[in-house]
Amino acid sequence: MTSRPRPTSAPQHVTRDSGGGNAMALLVIASCQLMVVLDITIVNIALPDIQRSLDFSTTSLSWVVNAYTLTFGGLLLLGGRAGDILGRRRVFVFGVLLFVLASLLGGLAQSPGQLLAARALQGVGGAIASPTSLALISTTFREGPERNRAFGVFAAVSAGGGAIGLLAGGMLVEWLNWRWVLFVNVPIGLLIALATPRYIKESQRHPGRFDITGALTSTAGMVLLVYGFIRAAQDGWRDTLTLVSFAAAVVILALFVLVERRSRQPITPLHMFADRNRAGTYGIMLCLAAAMFGMFFFLTLYVQNVLDFSPLRAGLAFLPVSVVIAIGAGLASRFLPVYGPKPFMVVGGLLAAAGLGWLTLTDVHSTYAGSVLGPMLVFSLGMGMEFVSLTLMALSNVAVRETGAASGLLNATQQVGGSLGLSILVTMYGTASGNEAEEQVPRFLQQATPAERLQFRRTGELPAPWADEVLTAGVSAAFVTAAVFAAVAALIAVLAIQVRTSDLQRLQGDAVPVRSEEGDR
Repeated sequence: MTSRPRPTSAPQHVTRDSGGGNAMALLVIASCQLMVVLDITIVNIALPDIQRSLDFSTTSLSWVVNAYTLTFGGLLLLGGRAGDILGRRRVFVFGVLLFVLASLLGGLAQSPGQLLAARALQGVGGAIASPTSLALISTTFREGPERNRAFGVFAAVSAGGGAIGLLAGGMLVEWLNWRWVLFVNVPIGLLIALATPRYIKESQRHPGRFDITGALTSTAGMVLLVYGFIRAAQDGWRDTLTLVSFAAAVVILALFVLVERRSRQPITPLHMFADRNRAGTYGIMLCLAAAMFGMFFFLTLYVQNVLDFSPLRAGLAFLPVSVVIAIGAGLASRFLPVYGPKPFMVVGGLLAAAGLGWLTLTDVHSTYAGSVLGPMLVFSLGMGMEFVSLTLMALSNVAVRETGAASGLLNATQQVGGSLGLSILVTMYGTASGNEAEEQVPRFLQQATPAERLQFRRTGELPAPWADEVLTAGVSAAFVTAAVFAAVAALIAVLAIQVRTSDLQRLQGDAVPVRSEEGDR
């Protein structure tokens, strides 16, 4: 077999086209990432309509979100590995098409079971496409300013996709119906799949095996852990099923680590954690994702239930988030070669913590302009700085054959951190709102008419303004915990991240390339 010639002045598999071809490749990659990321939040505003249409119970409705995020986060590592072994462009297209099919099935769902199955299948498609899309940036753009700009666009899309999803969801629900929050992915995904072969080159395939056991144990362990927290919020920490879920999660996750240590080709290369910068990066992402998921989830509840925003108005309320995240990402991308990633990681974490701490001051008398917009913008600026730095650090000095695994691990920590963090914040919300309800119920019964008392006994739900007091107390407690997560992220950046002069030279593209496969052999 004739061997292919290898470039002499650029890292292997990195295209040298920095013109229109690479611009279109970045558009394709970023569009896929936006589609996958915004589907985490696009259904949030549609949840009340979904509940009425398909007769979901309030408890099971939360799994419309969890079914997606848990399969997405749990299988991201396997998706990254698939791109390394089978070819990244090939796997990327397959993941996009699977996502399209699942979106179509979800939009056509006629029962809760059908919708949850479709959402889980969407998560599988996203887990295949998302890590491969990040790895494609490493193999398409040359290291230095060109790749930094590409990472900046990718990071802005990843961080701002949640807010865009809320806006898009509000428009689709108000102008059409909830099914279009899923149908909208079909034409977008098909266009991405058709454009990919034209603008993105296939990567070299690396022989290997799939670590199915590792993928299944990691996913099952995280599902049980998240379920345990959600169960604790509803039934308390002494509930038998809560304790069993936590115990089973610990056992299965320990088994996952054992499997990975003994596997010749693990889904999670544990040696990546030996690098303190990369390990710190994953820890920061875990904490920040928990804070970000909580901010979107609870602010959505607050603006619709307490401020009485319509779905469209609620979506528009989050539009400034995307704009400021893009500004923060642009600043970080521009000045990273000068100052390095650590200052942006530290300052970004502190800004996020400050914004979330500010949100704890909201109450039933707060307004959007006076109490929500300001802290939301501070939080968003910090997150924009963080995501560019984290994305760059996660793939720094990674061998070409492991970029899929490295990017998959970064995305996995984001999704797992978001799912796990949100479940913890829901637990804090449930505890605080339950305590507040114990105070508000007697007040309500003292002032209620006989008809209102009868309605309360039937439904167990307080009317406004008592219900607003309960929700606000729970949301405030959740924001306190989210602020702690962001502060821990800043502390990790201070203690763990170390950047050398040679790293800054590499960021500027001064002949310090990422390790190629030849260098690893």
